[in-house]
Amino acid sequence: FPEMLSNPKLVLVQGTLNVVIKQNVTLSCLSEPGPPPVRYTLFKHNQQVSALKRSDLTPALFTLTISSASDTGEYKCKAEYNNSSGGKYSNSLNFTLIEPISKPVLSSPTSQAKKGQNVTLSCFSENGSLPITYLFFRGKQNISPQKTMQKREAAVIFLCIDSLSDFGTYKCKASNSFPNNTKYSNAFNFTLADERSHSQPLIISLGLILLLLIIGFALAIPFLIIPLYKTSE
Repeated sequence: FPEMLSNPKLVLVQGTLNVVIKQNVTLSCLSEPGPPPVRYTLFKHNQQVSALKRSDLTPALFTLTISSASDTGEYKCKAEYNNSSGGKYSNSLNFTLIEPISKPVLSSPTSQAKKGQNVTLSCFSENGSLPITYLFFRGKQNISPQKTMQKREAAVIFLCIDSLSDFGTYKCKASNSFPNNTKYSNAFNFTLADERSHSQPLIISLGLILLLLIIGFALAIPFLIIPLYKTSE
């Protein structure tokens, strides 16, 4: 009855399509209607993984253990009657390996700021499956909407240092689809820039120049007085 065989449906009945190492998943493959017996074969990238026979209208269940990245990718199943040269293929299911994220790094181009100054903070996790979602905090207070990065790049926020409270401790956290995997960054603090520090070198330089002029004038006095004294004689 090859012409009565329908394309089987491949369904995930246990686990998720985003998988981690050592995770178990179960796939169900069933072709209906059509008289049994039916042979079901599971393929990964056109390579046979397993085969089961069913003499009734119950689905073939394939349980897999994701041991490495090579176990991920596209899966299909094939339904056929025994000793049949034909057969029909199912839809495909694609497994993706997800990895935990590394501890994010919180940084800024400057660590000193003045009141009223605009500053930036960037948060970046070097490893982990994309997308990665970042959230920024000052103390325990969330200071920005979450930023979800689809590419391997830092999340950046812009701040204005309005008051002394803005010089508090900043952190960010990163998370992805890996279960129970949220990581917090290092702490980062802005320090208040001493506005007088820019004028101090100039004042010191002017003071040294004035001192040198006084010393030079004092050394020159004898040479100025002696000729005048001789002229008066």
